[in-house]
Amino acid sequence: MSLTLSEFIEYSDSYPVIPSIKNEEWLREALKVENPVVYVIYGDICNIGSIVDTLKQAGKKVIVHIDLIVGLAPKEVSVDFIRQFTQADGIISSKPALIKRAKMLGLFTIQRYHIYDVMAYRNVEKLIKTSDPDIIEFMPAGLTKGIAYLTEGVQRPFTASGMILDKEDIINALNIGVIAVSTTNKPLWDC
Repeated sequence: MSLTLSEFIEYSDSYPVIPSIKNEEWLREALKVENPVVYVIYGDICNIGSIVDTLKQAGKKVIVHIDLIVGLAPKEVSVDFIRQFTQADGIISSKPALIKRAKMLGLFTIQRYHIYDVMAYRNVEKLIKTSDPDIIEFMPAGLTKGIAYLTEGVQRPFTASGMILDKEDIINALNIGVIAVSTTNKPLWDC
């Protein structure tokens, strides 16, 4: 595994805002920030390898949001593809089967949960037991009260993303115990 949980936590201590890149322009911007961890939330099966290579050449730890890569199906073979044909350090997915497969292949894993109603909220603990991710990420990060409640019931490190509008949102998330916040809000990447 190219990225360990302890390394991720250590990086998050120094750089709690993780750049989440969604196009080539943002890729170039991410190369300039000090944070060694970058989330890739764009690409397709033809270019994901070169996107990851560019970041790796700059010394970045790269975590690919596999659910957002065009041309990859929500099947375990997609994780095999990322492992075999890219230098990605890990994946993000909302699909427990993909997280489980990635762990089997030695990739770092972040399972993303969209908390949109009470039912989704109550399923988190059950789903975590199934997939055993390294990190759990909640969306939207602005639900700090709900996230704080969830962190009491699950013994894992947490990150948050989505709806990060300003530095206050980052501070609020960090104050409830989230170890890092990922955002596409470029002006906040150096907070």
